Amino acid sequence: MLREHIVIDTRHGGPYNRGMADSYYGRQRQPHYFVGDSYKTLRVAYKDMTPDEVEAYNAGYDDNEDSGDHKEY
Repeated sequence: MLREHIVIDTRHGGPYNRGMADSYYGRQRQPHYFVGDSYKTLRVAYKDMTPDEVEAYNAGYDDNEDSGDHKEY
């Protein structure tokens, strides 16, 4: 459950977006995000994320899992 003070940044490459993408593509949960556009800018690993960023990633992952939206191969 998200803490009420969390403001989720849904931009492409952000923690929430990366969580949704990992779930959608069937990847394991591995919190991370990109400073800018995905795969074009610096990748921030779990060890360098704030607790709020990790929470946003997990919220994105969980939201996508709850929606059941997964890529069909």
